[in-house]
This record gives sequence, structure tokens and C-alpha cells, in this order.
Amino acid sequence: MSTAITHAEKPFMVFWLMTMTLLGVFPLDVVLPSFPALAEHFHTSTTHIARSVSLFAIGFSCSMLLIGPLSDRIGRKKLLLASMVLAMLGAAGCLAASNTPQFLFFRVIQAMGCGGFILSQALVQDLFSGREQERLRIAMVTAGGIFISISPLLGAWLQLHWGWQASFYAFIALCTATLVMAQRLLKSGLPRTTPGKHNIFKAYLKVFANRHFASYATISAITFACHFSFIVVSPLIFMDQLKFSPHEYSLALLLYGAAYVLGGVCASILHKRLAAATQMAIGLVLIAISGVVMLLLAYRFGLSAPTVLVPMLLCTAGTTITRPISNSKAMGLFPDNAGAAASAVAAVLFIAGGLISAFISTFTHQLSIALGLCFLILSIAALALNSWAQHHPHVP
Repeated sequence: MSTAITHAEKPFMVFWLMTMTLLGVFPLDVVLPSFPALAEHFHTSTTHIARSVSLFAIGFSCSMLLIGPLSDRIGRKKLLLASMVLAMLGAAGCLAASNTPQFLFFRVIQAMGCGGFILSQALVQDLFSGREQERLRIAMVTAGGIFISISPLLGAWLQLHWGWQASFYAFIALCTATLVMAQRLLKSGLPRTTPGKHNIFKAYLKVFANRHFASYATISAITFACHFSFIVVSPLIFMDQLKFSPHEYSLALLLYGAAYVLGGVCASILHKRLAAATQMAIGLVLIAISGVVMLLLAYRFGLSAPTVLVPMLLCTAGTTITRPISNSKAMGLFPDNAGAAASAVAAVLFIAGGLISAFISTFTHQLSIALGLCFLILSIAALALNSWAQHHPHVP
């Protein structure tokens, strides 16, 4: 059930939601330039550190599965504040870790706390309605892409001046500021529900039993997995194989952010003119084309920055066009279970992203070919799901 906010409160709420979006990507992306330093510090390989990102994603998703439906039952604010505290404790543990297992353990603790950031999607459902919801989701995905591209640059700067530990101190500082904003902005009763109304397992059975929800969530997960797989293996490609410095690597990812902005602009234009299914199809076709282009360039020219970045720009634009509308279509099916729906979508996203990226990272010497095949196969599957949903309209 939506909870109204005043016109004067909206700008502050949007700013806070954008800050939450930043925190949702920051702990993953700011450490990317520090992979070699982390590997050296913990006496392990860069590939092993890269796989820790997949572990983070899976821990993140498992936490979200619990947090979303619980927030429908006891309110968003309490869980959000508690999850931020847990995320900060996990980051502090990473700083204190003396070996790789300890570091990985506290990264999972941090990930479990970060699961609370999924409540930003539920709050969009609670506080906004109609086209305003979809416009805000497009803006949040676009902003997320910008933050993804800026975070490694910030991480490279922090790494250069203060070492890998600085990114965890920065996360703790940002999380503290966001916690203070949450305390002031959120009403304790969000959402307005009857205590005991929601059973966690019944909530998930309800949302996953809906074939349209499963289709839209899978489409969103597929587009995210393409994006996330690149993020996980990009340090291996650029720093390990192409010998980029952390600063050069972070500059290359700025192009990735530019593609998010372009995709966000296209998504906003298409949203006003086309049906949701058509918009999703356009984005998915772009991802399929990016897979073909990556395979052709890898075959013709081998591994280089342009042969990776050019198709990734296409893939990223396709992701930004497709994912916001597929999220909205999935969550719009369950307005009274927004927390469970948001968690279900996000959990599918990160489980898919974590597993697929971990699989791709095993192809150490054929990463661009593995990425290209991933984009092509997954986008074809998503197009089939989109076609099914279009030809079988949902009946409330």
C-alpha cells in the first residue's frame, strides 16, 4: 500500500534513494582497482580475489531474500537501519582481517548488511506511483551505471594514496551518512501493513508462482548477469592480461558509465513512446548484437581494449533500456508485497550474476569469447520469455 509523501519531501527522498543506489554498487566496484594489492596483501591470486566478488553477490542475494518480506511485516525503517550497521561491521572486519578466509568471511557479513539496500526499490513502490515510479527506476538504474563507472576511478585514487583499506573506510563513512538520513526521512510505520499479515514463505510462494513475475524477473536477471559478469572479469582482462594500471583501468570504465547515461536517455525516450514489451525487446536485441560483435572482434583482432569495450558499450545500453521496465513490470504485479517482490527480483539478479560471472571467470585465457557467448545465449533466452509474456497477458 502506497504511503504518500509531500511535494516538499520528494527531492530529499529522491536524493536519499540515489545515495542508497550509490551504496548498492560502491562496495563491489570501488575495490576493483585494488585486486592486485589485495592479492598481494593476502598472498593469493587476482583470480581468487575476483571470485570473492561472486561470493559477495550470492551473500547479498541471500540476505535480500530475508529482508524484503520481513520489511513488509515489521516495516522498512528498522530493518534498513539494522542492515546498515551490519554492513559497517562487515567492512570493519575486512580491515581487521589477517588472512584470506577472514577477509572473505567479513565480506559476506558486509554483503548481508548491504542486502538492506534493496529496500530502496520497495520504497519507490511505497512512496511513488504510476509513471513517476518508472521514471525514478530508470533514473536509479542510470545513476547506478554512473556510480559503477566513477567508483573504480575513486577506488584507484584511494588505492594510490592510502591503499586498499581506504575504500572500506570510505564505505563506512558513506553508510554512516546514509543511516543518519534514513533516521530523519523515514517514518517508522513504512509500509502501512497489519502486523503478522505477511508470512515469508507464503510471500515468496505467491510471487514466484506467478509466471509473469518469474518471466520479468528472469529477463531482469539476464540483463544484470551480462553487466555483472563484465564487472567481475574486467580487472582480469584489463589489469592482468592487458597490463593496465589501476588508474588506466578506472578511466576505461568511464566509457562504461557513458553507455549507462546513453542507455538511460534512450530508456526515457522509449518509455514515453513504446509499449513495455517493445522497449525490453529493443534492449535485448542490443545485448545480442553486442555478443555477436564481441565474438567477431575477438576472432578477427584478438584481445584488446577496443575489442572488449566497443561491444560492452552496446551491451550496457541494452541493459539500461531493459532492466528498469522489467523490474517495474515484475514489482507492479504485487503492490501489497513490495518488499518480497523487490527482494525476489534482486535475489534472482545477484544469484544469476554471481553464478554466471564465477563460471565465466574460469575461462581465464578466453574471457572475451566467454562473455560474447554469454551475451548472445542469454539475450536469446530473454527474448523468448518477453515474447511469451507479450502473447499471454497477465490477468489479475
